[in-house]
Amino acid sequence: MLSLTTGLLPLLLAGLLAWTGAAKALGPDVVRTAPKTALARLLSSSERAVLVLRATGWAELFLAGALLAAPGSALPGAVTAVLGAGFLGYLGYGRARAPQASCGCSASEDTPVTWRAFARAALVLAGGLTAAGARRTWWNPLGDRPVASAVVLAVGALTLFALSADLDRRLLLPLRRTRLRVFGHPLTGRGGTRRVPVAASVELLENSLAWHATSPVVRSALLDHWESDGWRILHYSGVHGEGETARPVAVLFALDATAGRDTPGDPVVRVSYVDADTGAPVAAEELRAAPGRRSLRLVE
Repeated sequence: MLSLTTGLLPLLLAGLLAWTGAAKALGPDVVRTAPKTALARLLSSSERAVLVLRATGWAELFLAGALLAAPGSALPGAVTAVLGAGFLGYLGYGRARAPQASCGCSASEDTPVTWRAFARAALVLAGGLTAAGARRTWWNPLGDRPVASAVVLAVGALTLFALSADLDRRLLLPLRRTRLRVFGHPLTGRGGTRRVPVAASVELLENSLAWHATSPVVRSALLDHWESDGWRILHYSGVHGEGETARPVAVLFALDATAGRDTPGDPVVRVSYVDADTGAPVAAEELRAAPGRRSLRLVE
């Protein structure tokens, strides 16, 4: 069974790289998710992050083709192992420097890096090393033991899917929503009003475009929170401007008080800066004119 799995490994690796590569190279979600990735912080640019993700996707597609076309050559497997090592290094950077950012690995997830991303990268590294040392073609096991090969491929595909962020988006999240529709939300109080923990609102905020746009101004953790007219207001302190024009401000974010991670769509986040000494609005026009940030609005 070990030799059978080793022989079919290039086929499984090619499938994984083709899946993630096509999502990054051709998928429409890259532009939306790139600003939320650790790569955008590493490169200090969402636009450059999109370009790197696209290029990585094409590299993965090329490697997938090479693993299928030249299974007896050590070069495709060796390059795949190098790619896996690079993924592990990038994921380690993301967890250390931007723990709330996503990795952009499949261009569809916008959640923080989890152990599953590290497991996928480790499999790419180990699989590439194994494929580099293999001397049989992947179609030989398919011809010699078709039934056993089909079982190995099915188990391998299920394992890779279980390690994918798409498991949540395509399977677990719809199941949770169905359960909530049938049994009701556990945080729904009397009168049908949903009570979302403040920590959930903070997590939703820190994964939003509004947070990434204004985080250079924020200088504190959450200081206070309250609710008004269906909005949950989150209060942080910050410094707006540089040099002689710098001034201390209160940074106020407003989110739907009932919104959580299972709420469809990007959250609407309203932002305002208030002078800490005078209470006057600061940089109102800057917030109104923030380009390309649909979730960034001003609290009047």
